Amino acid sequence: MQVVKEYIQRWYESGLDPDIYVCHKKQGNVVEIEEEATGKRRTVLTFCTNDVLGLNQEDAVKQAAIDAILQYGTSNSSVSALSGRIDLHRQLEQEISAFKDLPHTQLFLNAWMAMQALIDAFCHLAIPVPNFQHTRETLILTDVLNHGCIVSALAHSGTRSGKLFGHNPRVRVRAYRHCDTEDLARRLQRYARPDDRIMVISDAVFSMDGDIAPLPGMLDVMSHYEGSVLVMDEAHASGSIGPTGRGIYEHFGLRPQQAIERGVVPLIMTTFSKFAASAGAAISSHVAELKPLLDVSPTSIGTISLPPPTTAAALESIRIVRREPERVKQLQENNLYLRSRLEENDFMAIGETNVVPVILPAEINPKMYARQLMEYGIWVSPIWFIAKPRIRVTVNALHTKEEMDRLVAAMVKVRDLVYKPTISA
Repeated sequence: MQVVKEYIQRWYESGLDPDIYVCHKKQGNVVEIEEEATGKRRTVLTFCTNDVLGLNQEDAVKQAAIDAILQYGTSNSSVSALSGRIDLHRQLEQEISAFKDLPHTQLFLNAWMAMQALIDAFCHLAIPVPNFQHTRETLILTDVLNHGCIVSALAHSGTRSGKLFGHNPRVRVRAYRHCDTEDLARRLQRYARPDDRIMVISDAVFSMDGDIAPLPGMLDVMSHYEGSVLVMDEAHASGSIGPTGRGIYEHFGLRPQQAIERGVVPLIMTTFSKFAASAGAAISSHVAELKPLLDVSPTSIGTISLPPPTTAAALESIRIVRREPERVKQLQENNLYLRSRLEENDFMAIGETNVVPVILPAEINPKMYARQLMEYGIWVSPIWFIAKPRIRVTVNALHTKEEMDRLVAAMVKVRDLVYKPTISA
């Protein structure tokens, strides 16, 4: 462990370690936090939560979780393939399928496990089956800025999870330029072979840039490859884009069925930690045969199924979103308002969604900038080690104009305090 100790010491000395805060109480977007290093407590207005529709403290959602505990307990203590599942699982899968317009859905504990299970199922199938031989190679094209759960799954795509060595057909992974459909087309033309099984995978909304994948153009390219699979990670798209929050297909006025009609197989990953006030993830498809493969993937049978209170909270949240699309409209109005206020004050906010990355001048350390904002009672996420330096602001449906104005005013004050631009003669 000596190497670890030396590394962490240098890490701290370089100022790369994140500031750690402990939450003690939350009411709406007002949070009482403790700075772990000093024990100092303060009440702040948060702009770093992913509770985009404000359902995390909704009474109906909390009650659903409580009722599930009373009926089923706190955990299922096993997996559905070995010990069955609870009816809440089936209800949640049906609700997601209706929401995403794809009839077959499989639940997972989180997005990382869902993505790994999908790659396992698609590339390596499951256990050996008599009189069936899997010989076709897989080509996967991935956006260079995809989320870490995708990157991790693809890094381990060479063999099925749980095996150090395998004898499956080869999986070839290639990256294409961010949101560049022309580069996607070039790389498919360059790398695709006649008998390849082809998958293209992308975030729908990119978590560090706040921009949206060019779905129509991607479908145009992929329609030339009959049977190719398009995976959309809708972690930051569900509940936030599209008139009723259904995600990227609705945002572009499309339905998954239109992809199917063009010879493209649409798969959607939904996560519950942002819009659905819970935790967990799901893969949805129109291909019924995919579901049993996902159900027996190593990331499904090597753990436990989604706990009852978590399942119930997600289920009730999605039902609320479907009943009350005005929450989505409010979120989108807040996003536009905040972006306009930032622009008025000469901040460079990139992207177009409620994930609002603000690029600071190179001379400003995002970590120090965020610390100064804390002194004004504003909590944002500084990004300096997992992407290009920036402040990541997330606006939600509960933020008022007054709160957003307070954020921008504090950002201006701190910028004036820490940034002294060089004036040329």
